[in-house]
Amino acid sequence: EAQLMESGGGSVQAGGSLNLSCTVSRILGSNCMGWFRRTPGKAREGVAAIDSDGTIIYAGSVKGRFTFSRDNAKKILYLQMNNLKPEDTAMYYCAADFWGASTCHVMAGGSWRTDFGFWGQGTQVTVSS
Repeated sequence: EAQLMESGGGSVQAGGSLNLSCTVSRILGSNCMGWFRRTPGKAREGVAAIDSDGTIIYAGSVKGRFTFSRDNAKKILYLQMNNLKPEDTAMYYCAADFWGASTCHVMAGGSWRTDFGFWGQGTQVTVSS
């Protein structure tokens, strides 16, 4: 079974930066992988993710500030977050799945898929004004 573990969260002031990491193990095949976040009382939202063909997708609210990357050899996902804002405060999760198919896409019907089968435990990001 796949295992994911996030790290790199913390508390920063607005305008600061953080670099989240997600170590991935026991995943085979081409997968969709991504970063999601959740704040209390709100639904989980997609932040940045990659399709099986390498296409990277960003939420509009983070485009230009966040950068998704992946080190295939080390099996680590990264989320470089710059110019952080208080509204970025959330628990951040990494996720992976391929839904049993040879290809996958993180968007379905114009919306982010959230039915990933494998999730990390999350890392908290807090941005103060």
